[in-house]
Amino acid sequence: MYQKATLSNGLRIVCEPISQMHSVSLGVWVGTGSRYEDPYYNGISHFIEHMLFKGTQKRTAKQIAEEIDAVGGQLNAFTTKEYTCFYAKVLSQHFQLGIDLLSDMVTHSIFDTQEIAKEKQVVLEEIKSFEDAPDEIIHDLFAASVLKGHPLGWTILGTPETVERIDRSVILDYLQQHYTPDNIVFAVAGNVQIDQIVPEIEKQFAGLQGHSHQELHAVPEAVPELTIRSKKIEQVQLCIGSRGIPRKSPDKYGVFVLDGILGGSVSSRLFQQLREERGLVYVTGSNHSAYTDTGIFTIYAGTRLKNFSKVISLIKAEMKSLIHEAVPEEELTRTKEQLKGSLLLGLDSTCNRMSRIAKTELFQDRLMTPEEIVAKIDAVTRDEVKILANQLFADENQFLTAIGPFKSDSKYLRRAYSEY
Repeated sequence: MYQKATLSNGLRIVCEPISQMHSVSLGVWVGTGSRYEDPYYNGISHFIEHMLFKGTQKRTAKQIAEEIDAVGGQLNAFTTKEYTCFYAKVLSQHFQLGIDLLSDMVTHSIFDTQEIAKEKQVVLEEIKSFEDAPDEIIHDLFAASVLKGHPLGWTILGTPETVERIDRSVILDYLQQHYTPDNIVFAVAGNVQIDQIVPEIEKQFAGLQGHSHQELHAVPEAVPELTIRSKKIEQVQLCIGSRGIPRKSPDKYGVFVLDGILGGSVSSRLFQQLREERGLVYVTGSNHSAYTDTGIFTIYAGTRLKNFSKVISLIKAEMKSLIHEAVPEEELTRTKEQLKGSLLLGLDSTCNRMSRIAKTELFQDRLMTPEEIVAKIDAVTRDEVKILANQLFADENQFLTAIGPFKSDSKYLRRAYSEY
């Protein structure tokens, strides 16, 4: 079980000691992401993530890289729609270096104007490379459709126009609003005790003050739609799905199981039907993304244009099967075992355990033990799966987004409209 301490400025520290591990994973988790941005500067959360590696008051960017490499450690970061994470993994005897590097980056980055200009070009190239990856951009297009007009529908990277507007003053304003102690969790898991890390973290973060100013915009009513984007590529990439459930919903374990049955693994219905039996796709699957106040259930696939409508028809058939027929007991049991195995195997990683306690502190009321989660998964019934399928897969709730080599008068497009 994890231990917790709160500094006088409100910063929370959570630690899960695991004495049998050689490593320690550390993360600074900031409760902000693209949903909290000004649309004029969409992408700023991700841009700041980049800039924190570009030099501090006492380290150059090269020195940051050299210090973590010198101990064989890892240092990285990522941005999501609701949080940003900076993390390190080191041998347990180097935990102080991990704390020092992360703290220095978060509290003492200098945001040199020349580095900002240079990094803009890097991010603009990242956006271009994303545009060249239709199997990735389809998910952004789908989110923009399912959550149209809402910040959760914005991209994490931003657009070339919004990124170009970001300057040093905009960055500093954003940090003042969001990188505040009450909005930060410092999470640690591995061969270390909380009384070893609290003094080190307090020394680094004691001077950080302020309170976050973040607003949750209400999620608008869903208006299902078909979105088609024409692009000269070899395959059609498509997403079908609906609004999902919030991360605190009691139905989340049922959704885990439903997702696992439909497209969550290589033994799932979609993978077996579309790839193994019919050879229509290389990649297919499903996933559920849960946010504070809503979610997105996504079914995705990539196929040749001539097979586009057939793939849609087969996906819809599997959805209808789950709506109208109870899942066979053997399939339900197999899916539960797969989910439980994945959960428990993940606990072998200090990074996964660090992430688990950090997300709990940011978004949940308490940390559930692995045994409690296993019990929740085991408790999911066939009836519950069917009820959730009716909620998530009903025709009137479905969004369809596709990107591919379409023409406005395409017979394949007409067929897709009829399937939708």
